[in-house]
Amino acid sequence: MTEKNSSLFQFVIILVLVVKIKIQLSDESEFLVDRSNTGLTHIPKELSFETTTLDVSQNYISELQTSDILSLSKLRILIISHNRIQYLDISVFRFNQELEYLDLSHNKLRTISCHPAVNFKHLDLSFNMFEALPICKEFGNMSQLKFLGLSATQLEKSHVQPIAHLNISKILLVLGETYGEKEDPESLQDFNTDSLHIVFPMKKAFHFILDMSVSTAISLELSNIKCVLENECSYFLSALVKLQNNPRLLNLTLNNIETTWNSFFNILQSVWPTTIEYFSISNVKLQDQLDSRDFDYSHTSLKALSIHQVVSDVFSFPQSNIYKIFSNMNIQNVTVSGTHMIHMLCPSQISPFLHLDFSNNLLTDMVFKDCGNLIELKTLSLQMNQLKKLANIIHMTAEMKSLQQLDVSQNSLRYEEDEKMCSWTKSLLSLNLSSNILTDSVFSCLPPKVKVLDLHNNRIMNIPKDVTHLEALQELNVAFNSLADLPGCGTFSSLSVLIIDHNSISHPSADFFQSCQKMKSIQAASNPFQCTCELRDFIQHIGQLPSEVVEGWPDAYKCDYPESYKGTPLKDFHVSPLSCNTGLLIATIGVVVLVLAGSVTFLCLYLDLPWYLRMVCQWAQTRHRTRNIPLEELQSTLQFHAFISYSGHDSAWVKGELLPNLEKEDIWICLHERNFVPGKSIVENIINCIEKSYKSIFVLSPNFVQSEWCHYELYFAHHNLFHKAFDNLILILLEPIPQYSIPSNYHKLRTLMAQRTYLEWPMEKSKHGLFWANLRAAIRIKLTAQGKEINHTQS
Repeated sequence: MTEKNSSLFQFVIILVLVVKIKIQLSDESEFLVDRSNTGLTHIPKELSFETTTLDVSQNYISELQTSDILSLSKLRILIISHNRIQYLDISVFRFNQELEYLDLSHNKLRTISCHPAVNFKHLDLSFNMFEALPICKEFGNMSQLKFLGLSATQLEKSHVQPIAHLNISKILLVLGETYGEKEDPESLQDFNTDSLHIVFPMKKAFHFILDMSVSTAISLELSNIKCVLENECSYFLSALVKLQNNPRLLNLTLNNIETTWNSFFNILQSVWPTTIEYFSISNVKLQDQLDSRDFDYSHTSLKALSIHQVVSDVFSFPQSNIYKIFSNMNIQNVTVSGTHMIHMLCPSQISPFLHLDFSNNLLTDMVFKDCGNLIELKTLSLQMNQLKKLANIIHMTAEMKSLQQLDVSQNSLRYEEDEKMCSWTKSLLSLNLSSNILTDSVFSCLPPKVKVLDLHNNRIMNIPKDVTHLEALQELNVAFNSLADLPGCGTFSSLSVLIIDHNSISHPSADFFQSCQKMKSIQAASNPFQCTCELRDFIQHIGQLPSEVVEGWPDAYKCDYPESYKGTPLKDFHVSPLSCNTGLLIATIGVVVLVLAGSVTFLCLYLDLPWYLRMVCQWAQTRHRTRNIPLEELQSTLQFHAFISYSGHDSAWVKGELLPNLEKEDIWICLHERNFVPGKSIVENIINCIEKSYKSIFVLSPNFVQSEWCHYELYFAHHNLFHKAFDNLILILLEPIPQYSIPSNYHKLRTLMAQRTYLEWPMEKSKHGLFWANLRAAIRIKLTAQGKEINHTQS
């Protein structure tokens, strides 16, 4: 074992223990300070009094004084490993009575000064430079001690006596490089612990006579075993034989072993008949060749054997010897991973194997071909091998009548559409086919009763809708493929968990939520969602699901297109229903067009809109020609007191009554037959006469109502009313006009007659004088204010 690997291994152990101790602490809020690997040479002074956890590991601290931590009365965890401390006075912690976890491993400690100590739960003094075990008699008072890390180059049984009465959950013992020069074989027998981990000198061959069969230990872990020569391995084998003296020992772990192939199997054989139930070997370096040999499988208590990370200098011998020994083991669980194993034989008889893990090897499709002796096997992992054809794997499982879980992920499996073989074992419930090169065709041949199916990181573009044999499927993982839509649950009637993130889904169908009523968890984030109208229903449905059902919602669900919405969370994408519903849009446009058409029709039929538009146009043209004339010049052009508008049928009254009575009073009247300018249009003449007159007199009668030109004159005069600052309209009712006789499009006349006062021509001759007086008064109201201009005009 290299020094780097050893340090890493110890770091993992310490990390696990830190987490465990933290869980055991009270529920009070923690105040953690991490100053690890920051170049410190002493404990920082500015720490908060509330600090409960302090990590100053991997620095250059060379001493620890009382003043350094005096103020940290609430300190519970102190990690000061990987520093340069050479001396420790336990009394520096006398003011830190709540301190429960102290890690001083990987320093340069040689001695400690013993004083009444804090009642630690975790005390780690491993990987230091002590000669003797650093166990003070005061350690015997640590009634809560659950982990104790020690290091020494010499072991004596008497040194363990102060803590022999303590039941310590785990003891880590690191033996220095000079260990073995003087040994006490019984020096560990007074340890009272459930778990003992011994780290032997890394570079020394195993020549030790240490008895490791601690009577209380349930778990034993041994690191750095080097026995290449035969006499070296005999020492280690003897030590393993002594483990039978402890009937409580159930777990044995060997780390970082350097030995020969023969010695490796001798180690296995030595452990086989003991009480050990779980045997794990990792980081093995093997030399030499393996001789042909038999293996005695009898009288074993072993339930599980795990072998990880094996490298060998020599593979020139027949490897069938290795495969034969492993394949015929009479235990339930075997793991052989990271060994470059290229094959494994079928057991020679019905095997008790329940769980096999041959991951991270070089196995091919031929493994267990036509093997009928694995009928008890429930779990098989062939992850990270050299498997190529899924059809061969399918055929392999056909004979495994009890197989429930199969992991063939991270291979190069493919399944061709023309494959005729589809004979999966019917017992298979969980299948991991992830990280292969499978396509859509894989759905044509899947285990009929599978409940959990992992197909993530393949080349699947579509899930066929004609899959009819996966009614039991509950969990489906198709992440990291090229799927364009969510699969419906019509053929996956029991589906409750779907993982489909990192695909090519841009417009997921909202029908998914209708067909997948049993969905308890869906993960569809990190897809290139196109935020358009088609996505509205999906967003609405997924937004209504509980957060525990939609993993990552809403933060991990974002628009990818169009560019203006890229990065926008789907929950923030909004678009109006009108712009997305073509039928509704067409209907809305149709309604608007109908309403507009109806309005135009109404205006044309009942309000004579074309006539008004024509009049406005002509009036505007005339106004345009005069808009730049100064006001004074405009006023100087006024020539008449009044313009008279009347029907030709009423001309006798106008000429016989109206004109004589007005003109005898020097009131100038404008009449169309004598004042219209030849060559100009009638409309322009009307406008000019109205513009040149202070007043416009309208002689109203049933005949007036029937005259279109009278209506024009009334319209323009009314517009002139709004243009000028004074009232210029005078209405004379010559004959009564019934409301029903007024055409509907003469709404202007209706409005004036309803809102304005008019002079009514009396039938009685006696009232004519009053009528003319009122009319002249109406005309002369403005004469006083404008007398000068009128006189000027008349002159």
